[in-house]
Amino acid sequence: MKFSMVRFLLAAVVAVCVAGTAHAQADGTLVRPLLSQHLQSPDLVADELRHFMLKKVPPLELPATPQQWDKEAARIRAHELSVLYHGWPQPWVDSAPQFEKAGVIEGDGYRIVKLRYQIVPGFFSTALLYEPEHMTGKMPAIVNVNGHGAGGKAVAHKQKRCINYARRGILALSLEWFDFGELDQPGNTHNNIKLLDLAGYNGAGLFYLEMRRGLDYLYDDPDVDRSRIGVTGVSGGGWQTLMLSSLDTRVGPAVPVAGFTSLTTSIEHPEYAGNDAEQNPPDFREGVDYAQLMATRAPRPTLLIYNAMDDCCYRAGVVKQGVYTDIQPFFKLYGKPENLQWHLNLDPGTHNYGLDSREASYKFFDSVFHIDASPNELPNTDTEVRSLEDLVVGIPKDNLTILSLAQSLAKQIHHEVPAQPSAQWADSQRMLLKKVVRYDPVTVTHAWAISATHEKELESHAYRFEFSNGLSATGVLFRAITDPETSPTTILISDSGMPSTVVDVADAVDRGQRVLVLDPLFFGEDAADQHKLHASAFALLLDALGERSLGLESAQVNAVVRWLGKDLDHGSPTPNNYAAHTRSPVPPVRIITTGPRSETIAMVTAAIQPDLFSKLEARESIHSFQYAFDHPLTFDEAPELMCLDLYRDFDYNTLTAIASPVKVDLSATAPQRIYWH
Repeated sequence: MKFSMVRFLLAAVVAVCVAGTAHAQADGTLVRPLLSQHLQSPDLVADELRHFMLKKVPPLELPATPQQWDKEAARIRAHELSVLYHGWPQPWVDSAPQFEKAGVIEGDGYRIVKLRYQIVPGFFSTALLYEPEHMTGKMPAIVNVNGHGAGGKAVAHKQKRCINYARRGILALSLEWFDFGELDQPGNTHNNIKLLDLAGYNGAGLFYLEMRRGLDYLYDDPDVDRSRIGVTGVSGGGWQTLMLSSLDTRVGPAVPVAGFTSLTTSIEHPEYAGNDAEQNPPDFREGVDYAQLMATRAPRPTLLIYNAMDDCCYRAGVVKQGVYTDIQPFFKLYGKPENLQWHLNLDPGTHNYGLDSREASYKFFDSVFHIDASPNELPNTDTEVRSLEDLVVGIPKDNLTILSLAQSLAKQIHHEVPAQPSAQWADSQRMLLKKVVRYDPVTVTHAWAISATHEKELESHAYRFEFSNGLSATGVLFRAITDPETSPTTILISDSGMPSTVVDVADAVDRGQRVLVLDPLFFGEDAADQHKLHASAFALLLDALGERSLGLESAQVNAVVRWLGKDLDHGSPTPNNYAAHTRSPVPPVRIITTGPRSETIAMVTAAIQPDLFSKLEARESIHSFQYAFDHPLTFDEAPELMCLDLYRDFDYNTLTAIASPVKVDLSATAPQRIYWH
């Protein structure tokens, strides 16, 4: 066969992994290092992403008058609610609260009413209403939302808080939260909401509906003074407090505890970005940040509590500028600077809603609700804390979970391809696809030559591709020196990284082709940094900013294909000739992928620009996005698939039709569960 020596050397790399013999190792070292070499620093990728996202941070602009801000705040609330409710049936959104009593527990100076309520049809949650022993007149009320506490609504600090509120004459509604307490089921893992995104329903909308139902209940309670309704919670509950109290003007005072930070701080510190998917919903921070949401609360009384040495996230000294200092002018605009307060927790100073912070909340709510009481926690509170079992309300045995809800909604999706797709149909579908994946074309502005080899009839060039949007990708280009420089080109992308492509490189080079092994954004070393947590946080932030990983990666693949084609007139690509001309058409390339992530990128890329490709071969592929629901994938495993509206509007059969005349071959081999490598 042609170029059998190079094929032997490449194939030897596979043998060394299996047999580990000394002779095979010697031959294998010629090629494997080329696919395993260090091409760029993950920290550089993270820095590029930070600069890319920082350019998209919306400015926080102080208006000239309160009336101007009132108008802008109303616009912000309407816009953000439309983002959260994206895809959700309007009857579900507008439905009245459906609560039922399931029991009562008598306490010392208060009682606990057990409640069960519907979030959406078939999906129930639970709550506890702490009532004062003596109910007189219209009373203030507080929605108490959970954080990431294993006990859910039974966590001790939350019970203590609600007991003390009730003894002060405040109705305290304690809501359960997905994945905790009575909703602690595997299907309620928070990141399952990305499957809702894929099906066309903004997953964070479910979280908002769950907390809003509690506010609806209190607002309709005849014992509640509607002008005195507050919200508080810690960590994830602090985030919920911000969301509910900023987007719903029925909420007056609010006390978010260590629950959010500004977009700038999140970008600078991805560990503070909130790695739960609900905290960065698709498009939610596009043009509007949590700083703007905080400002929409002006002049409603607000107490921000942060911890001096927070060991989880949102350390006070890091976040204060973006959530408090920058927001003060908005409260001053209304002549009420005192309505925005800051409490620094020093004891214990870690991630908590402990005694010091609880007493700060008592003092705050007593003041705004005009209650004459001591700010100290009542001395016998500890003895009133009950077990999780005591506080069980009960949910239906067939209660939905986030996952089962997503699966049921996905089963309603069907995609039919016209028997004879017209060019007009394909063009309209292509335009929709670009919109769904937020496709914005880029060009290769510089190809950094990292290394080059010319040994034993094999030539290689390793590159770091810099794109016009400031992001980058890496690749290694192979060619047999006996083949013409205008040889057909094959591009390889693997979910498992460059080293896994050895056999495919061998096959393609042996067939007389140039071969580029490509790692686009979030692949291999281009995964933002070596800690998956940060890569995932960056991908979620991109979603929140209105970008999509899938669109960014597809644009990179198309740009590299064009770069390869434009260099044919100038010989092998070099760092300085990639932009020398634009006259020659780009010869179509073959693209081979391994795994569903790279498969999806290639399918979308070919559908958007079919003239750049001749054939697409997908190994370890899936044939429908339904696979993501039947074999539940997570955002960490396959961020490209968790694209809002992608399955609602497309499937692989429609993408194949749009990509015509590109030949698409999806293998029958089941994908390996090695995605974010």
